[in-house]
Amino acid sequence: MATAQKTSLACAVLALFAGLAGPLVAQETDQGAYVAIELNAVEPVEGACRVSFLVQNGHGFDIDQAVYEAVLFDTEGGVERLTLFDFADLPAARPRVRQFVIPELACDGLGRILINGAETCAGAGVASDACIKDIDLTSRIDVEMMG
Repeated sequence: MATAQKTSLACAVLALFAGLAGPLVAQETDQGAYVAIELNAVEPVEGACRVSFLVQNGHGFDIDQAVYEAVLFDTEGGVERLTLFDFADLPAARPRVRQFVIPELACDGLGRILINGAETCAGAGVASDACIKDIDLTSRIDVEMMG
């Protein structure tokens, strides 16, 4: 085979692979576009309840501030209180643990937590719905997470 034909064949093969790789890269990026919040633990502390969350920013960009409006329900299903959880900064692709001490709440009286929405979702180039769109809520304990 002549050198020019080999070069043309190599270019054609590379173009074919480049054309196939483009959609695969785009799919991988789209699949990770969410924030995941796992309720990881609750612990009684001096007349309060400490709630621990494991948070993962699956976006390809940092979130400088994420504040979520949460509704706490008792074990009977009644609204106990409405509060804000300030998760602060959420770097892209790096897990973070955030803890909140909720005064005058018995941990064993907490039945579920509803993430009502994102009060604040800020950062350079961050869309206003980036913190809540396709949010993934899970719980490692008996207290349910919902949204």
